[in-house]
Amino acid sequence: MQLKPCGEEVNMRLRVVTSMVLALLAAWFASAGYAKPLPGGVIPAKGQILIIVTNHFRYPSRADKTGLWLTELTHFTDVVEAAGYSTVFASPHGGKTPLDERSLGWPYMDEAARQHMKSPVFRLRLANTVPITKIDPTQFRAIYFTGGHGVMWDFPDNPDLQRAAETIYAQGGIVSAVCHGVAGLVGVKDDRGEPLIKDKAITGFSSREESLARMKSQVPFFLEDRLVGEGARYQKAWLPFTSYVVTDGRLVTGQNPQSAAAVAQAVVGLLTSSR
Repeated sequence: MQLKPCGEEVNMRLRVVTSMVLALLAAWFASAGYAKPLPGGVIPAKGQILIIVTNHFRYPSRADKTGLWLTELTHFTDVVEAAGYSTVFASPHGGKTPLDERSLGWPYMDEAARQHMKSPVFRLRLANTVPITKIDPTQFRAIYFTGGHGVMWDFPDNPDLQRAAETIYAQGGIVSAVCHGVAGLVGVKDDRGEPLIKDKAITGFSSREESLARMKSQVPFFLEDRLVGEGARYQKAWLPFTSYVVTDGRLVTGQNPQSAAAVAQAVVGLLTSSR
C-alpha cells in the first residue's frame, strides 16, 4: 500500500515548486533587462519604458547611505505596468542599485512598496540592473530617470545616459524624470545641439526643499540652479513636498517624490495619444 505524503511533506514540496517558479521568473526578468526581443521576435504590445536608477550610495559626510528613493520607482512602475507597458531597469554601471535608507522608513514607505520589497523577483531586478552601455535605446518608447540623492553624482553629464535620452527623444519618444532624477537631463542635447531643456517648462527638486531636507551641505550642486543655468523655465509648487508635474511637449518632469505617480500618468497619457 502506498502511503500518502504527510502535511509537512506536502508543504515542503509546495515550497520547492514555489522557489523554482520564482527562480524562473527572476531569470526571465534578468534576461529581459537587456531589452532583447522576446522569443519569436515578439515585442510587448504597448512597448517598453527604460527606467534609470543610480549606483551611487555615499554622502560626503553623513553616516547614512543614499541611493534610489524607492517609491519614485515603484509609484511610477505601478502605473505604467498596469497600463500595459513593460519596464527595464538600467543604471550607469549596471548591477546593484542601492536604496536610500531614509526612503525605506516612515513616513515614506507605503504598503505597495513594502509588497514589492517582499518579492524575490523585484529584489533581483534591483540587484541586477543593466549597464546603460548594454541598452539599445531604439527599443524604447520612453525613458524615466528616478531620483534619490545618489543620482546627483552619477546622472549629470553622463554621455551614455545622454545618448539613451537623446535617441529616445529623437525618435518621437518621451523623456521623463522626477525629483533629483531631473539631473539626468543635464547635458542632454536636442537635434540642433542645444540643451534639451533650454526654453522648456520644467521642474525638479527645489532649492527650498533641499534646505528643508537639511541636505544643502551634502549635494554637489543645487538642482534648481543647474536647470536654470541650462536655460530651462523652472517651475515649482507653492507648497514644498506636494505633487507637482510639468509637461512640455514630450518632456515630463516631477518636482519631488510625491510626484512620481503623476509623472507616470502623464507619460501614459502622452504614449496613448501618440499611438
